[in-house]
Amino acid sequence: MSTVRSTDGTAVAFERSGEGPPIILVDGALCYRESGGSRKLAALLAPHFTVYAYDRRGRGESGDTAPYAVDREVEDLQALIEEAGGSAYLYGISSGVVLALEAANRGAGVEKLVAYEPPFIVDDSRPPVPSDYAPKLEELVAADRRGDAVRLFLRQVGVPGIAIALMRFMPAWSKLRGIAHTLPYDFTILDGTQAGEPLPPERWSAVTAPTLVLVGGKNPPWWHHGTQALADMLPNARHRVLEGQTHMVKPKALAPVVEEFLTSDDGALASPIADTY
Repeated sequence: MSTVRSTDGTAVAFERSGEGPPIILVDGALCYRESGGSRKLAALLAPHFTVYAYDRRGRGESGDTAPYAVDREVEDLQALIEEAGGSAYLYGISSGVVLALEAANRGAGVEKLVAYEPPFIVDDSRPPVPSDYAPKLEELVAADRRGDAVRLFLRQVGVPGIAIALMRFMPAWSKLRGIAHTLPYDFTILDGTQAGEPLPPERWSAVTAPTLVLVGGKNPPWWHHGTQALADMLPNARHRVLEGQTHMVKPKALAPVVEEFLTSDDGALASPIADTY
């Protein structure tokens, strides 16, 4: 494990593996190096890339300097890009996609970007996130009701109640509770993208890096609509469906597509994956 210092002095912990062009993996909510798919994905990409898997601030072995702001998380990512030599590929999943987009929007040396399923709600294909949801999360975290915060999050993202009840008895539950205080961070990052309205066209207008926007083929329509909306608003993006996958994407299904896109000269994809939903 290594660390890099962000602009505000926060230590950001990361692991570096492999050889080749650098790629940084940006996790979504409740994921970090010890919990989630980043290590497995890193191992599959390492034969072709120098892979940076890191703990977002407040998670794992990274610091968490108050007060929180999205800009600070973007600066963390910019510090990692500098550590990687000043330019890198980025892979983001879920809310991590927005951090990657914000870094690219600021001209932070992002060569190419892979975006897996940012949870954008852009129409009426599913209900928007309630306006009081983020404040409820913050109240639970402030009261140190970490388990309740995790349960509220899991219900909001559609995990069945019986599955949530069973998760409490699994080893992973303690890891989820341990970083529950970062859940409000993710919904601050996603502000304005889950209200059932079109994405603001100017939000990432400076993102010109070639971008692959991916969605799992087994997901309901709202995922497809949101990812297509992102691809449509970016000037140099492609939208692809990764058949057979959900938001819990399997690294073995994902890694070959990421590799193919990043190593091709024009971002072309020869893999038999559908273009549209």
